[in-house]
Amino acid sequence: MILTDDKLKYLEDKAKNIRRSIISMLVEARSGHTAGALGMADIFTALYFGLLNHDPKKPDWPERDRVILSNGHICPVLYATLAEAGYIEKKELATLRQYGSRLQGHPHREFLPLAETSSGPLGEGLAQAVGMALADRIDNVATRLAGGQASQRFFYCLMSDGELDEGSTWEAMMLAGKEKPHNLIAIIDRNNIQIDGHTEDVMPLEPLADKWRAFGWQVTEIDGHSFPEIFDAVGMAKSVFNRPSVIIAHTTPGKGVPEFENKFEWHGKPPTKEEGDKAIKEI
Repeated sequence: MILTDDKLKYLEDKAKNIRRSIISMLVEARSGHTAGALGMADIFTALYFGLLNHDPKKPDWPERDRVILSNGHICPVLYATLAEAGYIEKKELATLRQYGSRLQGHPHREFLPLAETSSGPLGEGLAQAVGMALADRIDNVATRLAGGQASQRFFYCLMSDGELDEGSTWEAMMLAGKEKPHNLIAIIDRNNIQIDGHTEDVMPLEPLADKWRAFGWQVTEIDGHSFPEIFDAVGMAKSVFNRPSVIIAHTTPGKGVPEFENKFEWHGKPPTKEEGDKAIKEI
């Protein structure tokens, strides 16, 4: 896709709307995760308004691309994006984390359209995505043998850098490196923070790109707030046919609100009403 000036402006406006919705949701709920949700707004905007093969009018369309949100605690950005894209009504966002709401503190796949998995415990999403991609391969073989046309769907696994502390993630990386599902694209939110501090202080991850390459993955590093870089990286990943791909997206936690940016304290803290009003004006 060619990103014209009009398309870039469209994406930037969508991202701002999503960030404003995130702040409003968190203020209303008085609970939830701020930094990661704001930091991933541009990635979600690029996916749902330019890159994914999906249809809000048919959320269960079999040929849709699959989005697996492994770091489920940043679900306010998922909910805000689904509302912006027309999957749910925006007024429902005010029910975040309320008793009986579909918008739980971590996504529940039986409650929401286009929520492919339930998530909460970190480190599980990549294994789920690998399993889905491999199952899709088996289904396609059966379809071809029956004379049908194979699917062209992609599986996107969105992950945090902090959850790379989980050993199950590396097991999934190793399996994918062996089986080489080319339609698997992992996107890491490399914001360098987790709940206890900065990732390189808690459990150093670098050299992160080299580690993924050693496991047999195609690796691209980008500015996670640059729409041209996001689009180029996904386009490159789609053109790789002999291995899975990972995009290490360097992001700013709390992006869009100077008072929140790059502060690990905002990992799991919602803004107050006063902080939220100020943040929305700044966005």
